[in-house]
Amino acid sequence: QVQLVESGGGLVQSGGSVRLSCAASGFIFSFFTMGWYRQAPGKQRELVAQMTSGGSTNYADSVKGRFTISRDNAKNMVWLQMNSLKPADTAVYYCNILERPGYWGQGTQVTVSS
Repeated sequence: QVQLVESGGGLVQSGGSVRLSCAASGFIFSFFTMGWYRQAPGKQRELVAQMTSGGSTNYADSVKGRFTISRDNAKNMVWLQMNSLKPADTAVYYCNILERPGYWGQGTQVTVSS
Protein backbone atom coordinates (compact mmCIF):
# COMPACT_ATOMS: atom_id res chain seq x y z
CA GLN A 1 0.00 0.00 0.00
CA VAL A 2 1.06 3.58 -0.55
CA GLN A 3 2.92 5.11 2.37
CA LEU A 4 4.29 8.61 2.73
CA VAL A 5 6.28 9.31 5.88
CA GLU A 6 7.35 12.88 6.55
CA SER A 7 10.02 13.90 9.04
CA GLY A 8 12.38 16.71 9.92
CA GLY A 9 10.10 19.36 11.28
CA GLY A 10 10.56 21.22 14.51
CA LEU A 11 10.83 24.60 16.15
CA VAL A 12 13.11 27.10 14.42
CA GLN A 13 13.74 30.80 14.77
CA SER A 14 12.78 33.27 12.11
CA GLY A 15 15.50 33.34 9.44
CA GLY A 16 16.52 29.78 10.16
CA SER A 17 16.49 26.67 8.03
CA VAL A 18 14.90 23.24 8.15
CA ARG A 19 15.12 20.27 5.82
CA LEU A 20 12.09 18.05 5.54
CA SER A 21 12.23 14.47 4.30
CA CYS A 22 9.57 12.21 2.86
CA ALA A 23 10.04 8.48 2.49
CA ALA A 24 7.68 6.98 -0.07
CA SER A 25 6.75 3.37 -0.69
CA GLY A 26 4.07 1.22 -2.26
CA PHE A 27 4.12 2.75 -5.74
CA ILE A 28 6.52 3.36 -8.61
CA PHE A 29 8.00 6.55 -7.25
CA SER A 30 9.89 7.51 -10.39
CA PHE A 31 6.67 7.69 -12.41
CA PHE A 32 5.05 10.46 -10.42
CA THR A 33 5.27 14.14 -9.66
CA MET A 34 5.86 14.69 -5.96
CA GLY A 35 4.81 17.74 -4.04
CA TRP A 36 5.01 19.34 -0.65
CA TYR A 37 1.86 20.85 0.81
CA ARG A 38 1.35 22.75 4.01
CA GLN A 39 -1.61 23.54 6.20
CA ALA A 40 -1.56 26.30 8.75
CA PRO A 41 -4.17 26.49 11.53
CA GLY A 42 -7.49 27.70 10.18
CA LYS A 43 -6.26 27.71 6.59
CA GLN A 44 -6.66 25.44 3.61
CA ARG A 45 -3.91 23.07 2.62
CA GLU A 46 -1.74 24.64 -0.08
CA LEU A 47 0.82 23.29 -2.51
CA VAL A 48 4.19 24.96 -1.94
CA ALA A 49 6.54 22.97 -4.17
CA GLN A 50 6.47 20.21 -6.72
CA MET A 51 8.93 18.24 -8.77
CA THR A 52 8.22 16.03 -11.75
CA SER A 53 9.89 12.69 -12.23
CA GLY A 54 12.21 14.39 -14.68
CA GLY A 55 13.24 17.10 -12.26
CA SER A 56 11.16 20.09 -13.32
CA THR A 57 10.08 22.20 -10.37
CA ASN A 58 7.42 24.70 -9.51
CA TYR A 59 6.95 26.77 -6.36
CA ALA A 60 4.30 28.87 -4.75
CA ASP A 61 5.12 32.57 -4.95
CA SER A 62 5.28 32.76 -1.18
CA VAL A 63 8.28 30.39 -1.01
CA LYS A 64 10.14 31.08 -4.25
CA GLY A 65 13.79 31.70 -3.66
CA ARG A 66 13.61 30.29 -0.12
CA PHE A 67 12.47 26.68 -0.52
CA THR A 68 14.03 23.99 -2.69
CA ILE A 69 12.47 20.65 -3.49
CA SER A 70 14.62 17.68 -4.47
CA ARG A 71 14.17 13.97 -4.96
CA ASP A 72 16.09 10.76 -5.40
CA ASN A 73 14.18 8.28 -7.55
CA ALA A 74 16.53 5.44 -6.58
CA LYS A 75 15.84 5.97 -2.88
CA ASN A 76 12.14 6.87 -3.16
CA MET A 77 12.82 10.06 -1.22
CA VAL A 78 11.78 13.66 -1.62
CA TRP A 79 13.09 16.59 0.42
CA LEU A 80 12.18 20.19 1.04
CA GLN A 81 14.99 22.52 2.03
CA MET A 82 13.47 25.56 3.72
CA ASN A 83 15.64 28.64 4.22
CA SER A 84 14.98 32.14 5.49
CA LEU A 85 11.98 30.88 7.36
CA LYS A 86 9.26 33.25 8.48
CA PRO A 87 6.54 32.88 11.11
CA ALA A 88 4.06 32.69 8.21
CA ASP A 89 5.71 29.38 7.22
CA THR A 90 4.43 27.77 10.41
CA ALA A 91 2.30 24.81 9.35
CA VAL A 92 2.07 21.06 9.13
CA TYR A 93 3.93 19.98 6.01
CA TYR A 94 2.91 16.97 3.93
CA CYS A 95 4.36 15.27 0.90
CA ASN A 96 1.97 14.04 -1.74
CA ILE A 97 1.73 12.29 -5.06
CA LEU A 98 0.22 14.91 -7.32
CA GLU A 99 -1.32 12.40 -9.70
CA ARG A 100 -2.74 10.41 -6.73
CA PRO A 101 -4.01 13.14 -4.42
CA GLY A 102 -5.85 10.83 -2.05
CA TYR A 103 -2.77 9.63 -0.21
CA TRP A 104 -1.45 11.61 2.74
CA GLY A 105 1.08 10.93 5.43
CA GLN A 106 0.90 12.14 9.00
CA GLY A 107 2.74 15.34 8.18
CA THR A 108 5.50 17.08 10.09
CA GLN A 109 5.04 20.25 12.11
CA VAL A 110 7.23 23.26 11.39
CA THR A 111 6.97 26.12 13.83
CA VAL A 112 8.84 29.35 13.15
CA SER A 113 9.21 31.67 16.11
CA SER A 114 9.61 35.41 15.65
